[in-house]
Amino acid sequence: MKVVIAVDSFKGSMSSMEAGEAAREGVLLARDASVVVRPLADGGEGTTEALVEGLGGSYVEVEVSGPMAERVTARYGILGDGRTAVMEMAKAAGITLVKREALNPWQASTVGVGEMIRDAIGRGCRKFIIGIGGSATTEGGIGMLQALGYEFYDKNGQLLPPWLASLGEIARIDDSHVMPELEDCCFHVACDVTNPLCGENGAVYVYGPQKGVKKEERALLDEKLRHYAEETEAFLRKKHGMAADDLQTGTPESSMAGKENGAAYPGAGAAGGLGFAFFSYLPHAELKPGISIVLDAVRLEEELADADIVLTGEGRLDGQTAMGKAPVGVARLAKKHGCRVIAFAGSVAEDAAVCNTEGIDAFFPIVRGVTTLSEAMDPENAKNNMRRAVEQVFRLL
Repeated sequence: MKVVIAVDSFKGSMSSMEAGEAAREGVLLARDASVVVRPLADGGEGTTEALVEGLGGSYVEVEVSGPMAERVTARYGILGDGRTAVMEMAKAAGITLVKREALNPWQASTVGVGEMIRDAIGRGCRKFIIGIGGSATTEGGIGMLQALGYEFYDKNGQLLPPWLASLGEIARIDDSHVMPELEDCCFHVACDVTNPLCGENGAVYVYGPQKGVKKEERALLDEKLRHYAEETEAFLRKKHGMAADDLQTGTPESSMAGKENGAAYPGAGAAGGLGFAFFSYLPHAELKPGISIVLDAVRLEEELADADIVLTGEGRLDGQTAMGKAPVGVARLAKKHGCRVIAFAGSVAEDAAVCNTEGIDAFFPIVRGVTTLSEAMDPENAKNNMRRAVEQVFRLL
């Protein structure tokens, strides 16, 4: 019997790999089996830790510009291949880095995200896995782009600062100082929303209020983003037009061709428009659901090809799990290969039964009796509970 384990973290008690290793021990207490453990995350908080721990990586700490231009220490990971960086934009430009009363959409910037990327490129990384949830910003990613070498000028030829207010003043975009290494980099951007950049479903109207945007400011700020999108489109069309002429002489077409209408692309409005910046300006960038990116990174499907049983789970299994969260992502992939799927959770809600229709054949809570929350979440108790719950299930298999 081959068992593949991919369990999300139990926040506050077990990391993904700790939960997976406890489950592995439970399987082997019950029977002989070939057991493979892979890290699991959904592209949000905890993704860096899961992939670094599970794929033999290391951590890097770098001082960068925070969302309000203060200096912050941001941590990201480099995986065992030495060429793949895993980072979360929230470490450099996250809303949790700013006191609520200090939130200011006019000044919050993603410069630090670009500085993290620059640092990783300098260390030899050319593949990036980046989660873009939890931002404090609404500046369309202009800060990140400036940190990577893009320059934005007003009608008087003055270089614009990396703020939201600058978006409405852009008259010229210059890429002559962009890092040449970007052409060799690919960016897998974990984005689980489909909002466009502008309009009532865009970055300002949907996510702006939680970042300090006032109701009376929404139309003005949305118009600035719209102007930014129009200038970006004009810049890209001009760039691609020159590339098209080059085609007649045998020069390859620009790798950024086809990105002119990035403002309408699903996910462009994510992280205050950072999704738009990635898709429109970086040559090899794609926005995908976080779970898909993680499952690809850990090469889970390769292990599922000859697996019999798949174990997954998370801290709390409920109706939200069935809406594309990590355990269901694992289950759907496992069903492609005819595997049985069993999930384990710290707690199971009444509406968790919907998970059975999404590929999870059976699920079990690991808590063994009446207990306090602090006792249940104690790391050693949680690992022991996981171990014993899995053991008992496998005694039936």
